[in-house]
Amino acid sequence: MSSIAFAPAGQAIAKSPSKKHAVATSKQKKYSPRISSEYRINPNKTKSMRPAKVHARKPAVDAEMFDSFVGKSSNSNLAIASTKALVMNQNTHEIIYSKNLDTPTPIASVTKLMTAMVVLDAKLNLNDEVSITEMDVDYLKGTSSRLPVGTTMTREDLLNLALIASENRAASALATHYPGGKQRFIQDMNAKAASLGMMNTHFEDSTGLNSNNVSTAMDLARMVHAAYQYPMIRQITTTSDYDLDVHRRQPLHFHNTNALIRENTRSSWEIGLSKTGYISEAGRCLVMQATIAGEPLILVLLDSVGKLTRIGDAKRIKKWMEHNYSTLSSQNNGRGDIVLTGLSMSKTLGEDAN
Repeated sequence: MSSIAFAPAGQAIAKSPSKKHAVATSKQKKYSPRISSEYRINPNKTKSMRPAKVHARKPAVDAEMFDSFVGKSSNSNLAIASTKALVMNQNTHEIIYSKNLDTPTPIASVTKLMTAMVVLDAKLNLNDEVSITEMDVDYLKGTSSRLPVGTTMTREDLLNLALIASENRAASALATHYPGGKQRFIQDMNAKAASLGMMNTHFEDSTGLNSNNVSTAMDLARMVHAAYQYPMIRQITTTSDYDLDVHRRQPLHFHNTNALIRENTRSSWEIGLSKTGYISEAGRCLVMQATIAGEPLILVLLDSVGKLTRIGDAKRIKKWMEHNYSTLSSQNNGRGDIVLTGLSMSKTLGEDAN
């Protein structure tokens, strides 16, 4: 059985190319992934894999891409509508479900998790007041914002708005007011990705509006795990609402872009980290850390069509896990009632991501 290891966060970091050079390179040739043999799924091996012995009629298994998973019967297959997806046990590192695991794709505002890590790694004063500038206006996609040019707030406010409401001007301002400016910020984003072993990931902006921000489901699992090591990112991304006092009659009210977070107080979801994303090139995206059926999971759902598809996929995963995975954990005879037709993580993900 193959294995995938998350590279330690403290390893040597190769110097990242400048933004100017990166843009020039992207015009010359289309981005192509560098997938090591560790990441490839060998069809010859997967075709020979057998599901665990179950007491019901033996269902078929999609051995090529592991798109379906088997529970007690063929009616309990897990069907995910997102084009690329990954469900991984954060403790045991087992990949419970994968779909187009190593296919690079634009990641939209999921980018903002890396933006937050770079800001926190720099240990900048979060109480410093910074302003939204003309450089932070989105002239690429033309997205709107409730933060006019000249709006002043703390760096901590910017982090909250970027992660909770996915505010693009807030994420841009974090890079604008970074030592060395936006160019240095993008360099540090790519250096951080390299240090986490995200070998198929590339960043060109801090917001995710640029479709050249690309990654894979596997690389994003690494990023989610790393971001989870930051208590502040966990706290902010699981906050349902945020009020910003900008010296108006009423504070500006922002809500979390993940509907599951807003429902969290009246549902059975136990979410430890969350980030959504959307641009037309990326489709609807959602990454989360959540405890389901007593197990901490990392969920990556990319390129969903329709506003509710990614939420529907997350709910299907939760329902399937609660129906099947708890049954497995209660079995002591070594057989179980679930088929984990995924890859096994043989090494730790890197405990110190800071």
